[in-house]
Amino acid sequence: QVQLVESGGGLVQPGGSLRLSCAASTKNFSIYTMGWYRQAPGKQRELVAVLNSGGDTNYADSAKGRFTISRDNAKNTVYLQMNYLKPEDTAVYYCNAPTYSGNYYFSWGQGTQVTVSS
Repeated sequence: QVQLVESGGGLVQPGGSLRLSCAASTKNFSIYTMGWYRQAPGKQRELVAVLNSGGDTNYADSAKGRFTISRDNAKNTVYLQMNYLKPEDTAVYYCNAPTYSGNYYFSWGQGTQVTVSS
């Protein structure tokens, strides 16, 4: 079973930056579209950014211009660089590989907490 391990979260002041990492224990990592998602308290999990195997990206409106998704296939890792963080970015961040039918290829990891507060 593929494991997803997210890391890099923490407490940051508004306007600050964080870089999240997600390592996947799969040999075929490079073929998957990978996405970053987040879930704030009392809210549903939402898509933040996706990156397909060809390098195409898509971002939620809230992330455009501030977040950048990237991947290192040699390390089976997807990253999320987050700049100009806002309090509303506070959430647990997860990664996964979405399917075309709206499901996910892998079980969810434990996520990494991002808290933006002064």
